[in-house]
Amino acid sequence: MKLKWLGHSCFIIEGSDRIIIDPFITGNPLAPVKAEEIDVDIVAITHGHGDHLGDGIQIAKRCGATMVAIHEIAQYAASKGVKAEGINMGGGVKVGDTEIIMTPAWHSSGLDETNFAISTSPAGLIIKSDKTIYHAGDTCLFYDMKLIGELYNPDVALLPIGGRYTMDARQAAMAAEWIKAGIAIPMHYNTFDVIREEPEKFKKLAEEKGIKVLILEPGEEVEI
Repeated sequence: MKLKWLGHSCFIIEGSDRIIIDPFITGNPLAPVKAEEIDVDIVAITHGHGDHLGDGIQIAKRCGATMVAIHEIAQYAASKGVKAEGINMGGGVKVGDTEIIMTPAWHSSGLDETNFAISTSPAGLIIKSDKTIYHAGDTCLFYDMKLIGELYNPDVALLPIGGRYTMDARQAAMAAEWIKAGIAIPMHYNTFDVIREEPEKFKKLAEEKGIKVLILEPGEEVEI
């Protein structure tokens, strides 16, 4: 499996299928590509805030990709002509050779594109596509992360560290310890000044707990 960070919470996974998670490209000052350059089979969305749904509808329509998201976002995307699969907490769906399962996340939510006329819940995602990835979405630290780790044994945990709206480095290091993924990768930091954080701080704290950490630069790709 190959994993590429496109800044903020956006990743491209090349596993059994080609998947983009939370495609906030347009308006993302760290994005190393343009939305029209992206070609994927699946668009996976953790929640409806603009810095996560982002260019998801446009990418899915252009690529003929399937969007996987919580029911309300999937219904909204379908109304815009997108092929969409709705799921909810604890459930999941198989698209192509990839299985996506939805986990809780503690955060606010709602669909920015509708001025919050559509209310949704935030989520994390387990993505099984050759390897198993846990994308925590936007969330605080919560104890059920231990259960997520026990249930799904992720190879990689993608964890927000920017503070203000999500976990900071200290909380994320504790989350990494609870999840016990083989590798932890920080995300959702330094896109804007209000979520400024040093990824080396997270790395130091997590590695003190025996967790391997990879810090990626936007556009950098690693093989898992």
